[in-house]
Amino acid sequence: MKKEILNKVAKSSLKTIDLDSLVPNNPRIIFDIKNWLKNDLILIEKDFRELVKNHNWDQYFGKFVSIQCSNDAIIPDWAYMLISKSLKELEIKNFIGSLELMEHMIVRELIYDLDLSDFKNKSVIIKGCSSKTIPKASYSFLIDRLQPTVKKIMFGEACSSVPIFKKSLN
Repeated sequence: MKKEILNKVAKSSLKTIDLDSLVPNNPRIIFDIKNWLKNDLILIEKDFRELVKNHNWDQYFGKFVSIQCSNDAIIPDWAYMLISKSLKELEIKNFIGSLELMEHMIVRELIYDLDLSDFKNKSVIIKGCSSKTIPKASYSFLIDRLQPTVKKIMFGEACSSVPIFKKSLN
């Protein structure tokens, strides 16, 4: 007589969080202010404002835009803010800073927007294998969000996980 194979993982109350599945696949691009500077170094306010006003911002729909300057020019903060405002008016996600910082902020926002009601007093596995590059700081944000809510946090896969946190019984 054959024994039926039971999938204990599927029947368990374990909840899995896969950061890979949360992170959107929108293209990430750089908007380089350098291209709008005189001789790649000097920002002339009147010219800059005219470029911002006449630029085709629609080309950035569906993309995440990192606003930065690739050279050592001294750029006033308002210049970055003016570009950010123009993108924001069209609901285009943008960040002032490097692509790395942008990725960090995207994942942080997603983690803080997570609805954790399904995780209350449950054991949670943070999926370990990732095809995307998840910023390391994201795990700290995730722990910060989960720890007050869950019973247990593990990292890895259901078949092979590393314990991270267990709520005390007190």
